Amino acid sequence: MARPRNNPGDLAELPTELRSDRPKGDQIREILQRLTRSLSAGTVLPSERVLAERFGVARMTVRQEVDRVVADGLAARRPGGGTFVAEPRPARMLTSSFSQDMRARGITPGAKVLEHRVDTAGEALAKELEEPVGTLVLHLVRLRTADGEPMAIERTALSLRRYPGLEELDLCDVSLYDTLASRWGVSLGMVSASIVAAPPDRVDSELLGIEPTTPCLIITSAPRTAAGEVIEFGRSIYRSDRYDITVTYRAT
Repeated sequence: MARPRNNPGDLAELPTELRSDRPKGDQIREILQRLTRSLSAGTVLPSERVLAERFGVARMTVRQEVDRVVADGLAARRPGGGTFVAEPRPARMLTSSFSQDMRARGITPGAKVLEHRVDTAGEALAKELEEPVGTLVLHLVRLRTADGEPMAIERTALSLRRYPGLEELDLCDVSLYDTLASRWGVSLGMVSASIVAAPPDRVDSELLGIEPTTPCLIITSAPRTAAGEVIEFGRSIYRSDRYDITVTYRAT
């Protein structure tokens, strides 16, 4: 992410006082939301002290509203760099791959392999993959990036009986699903996933470049092919401060 620019915008465009008939916090949040939408990504926002003095409110009131705007992904904080307009948040469609989602939005996807090992499937994993116990499995862990920014850590297991030779491929900076499609004719069908919010552990927070208190989205899924075979069983962690998850479904 680019270094924040030291240009808090034109404060003359901000109101000089707040209305008396509405909660002050709501008005400050709306002002911050308008600022983040009118200024370019990376622009430093007015400090909490400046806003508190301008509107005659307590700094704690301003801080609470800044926290909300940050939580909404419209702004971000950097130690010693103030609060600045955040980059637009890319979205992850569960019905397509990470790389496909990013490319569709004009974002360059990336992948750094953190772990690449072959092992046999125990009872629990074999059940998830719908394979016999003892089947050879590729365990793959990759740090996923969008325009070079860490976004997610994907941990997955794939049957080497279904995809023989997959363990010999270099899966750095390539789409796993494009590879499966071109080499083994895999077509993504139904996706069933469990999504929970939780903080990252110390190792994951360091890899993602976030504080251990930053909420993340933990996604456990076993996507299937159009023919109904399990493609992989994965448990991935996505940054919720820089990422949206979009789910599509068809009512029956």
